[in-house]
Amino acid sequence: MHFYLEGTWYEVSRPVADPADLIGSLDVSVLQKDVLEGMLGISDPRGDPRLHYMGGAKPLRELERLVDTGKYAFAVAMQPVPVETVLAIADADGVMPPKSTWFEPKLLSGLVVHTID
Repeated sequence: MHFYLEGTWYEVSRPVADPADLIGSLDVSVLQKDVLEGMLGISDPRGDPRLHYMGGAKPLRELERLVDTGKYAFAVAMQPVPVETVLAIADADGVMPPKSTWFEPKLLSGLVVHTID
């Protein structure tokens, strides 16, 4: 994952503690446990007003702008979760952490889906 703070991007990496723990080894899980919860005391990533989520379609310069103007203290850019990992977690009846399954393009189906034959 990458952190943006005071005009500089930092790349953060770490060894995978337990490769068999698919959910626990995700970057987003480590971010939640070690940074948000462990360092910042944020235990509810869905409802904490100190967090703002931006979808993956926005350019990184928008994150930089928000930090550089003082609106946010720092930004985190996450690498996408490989499709194989998402499928393996789903096959094991696991639940992905919040905001870890962003994908583009979004389906424009609304309330009704029509099959095309």
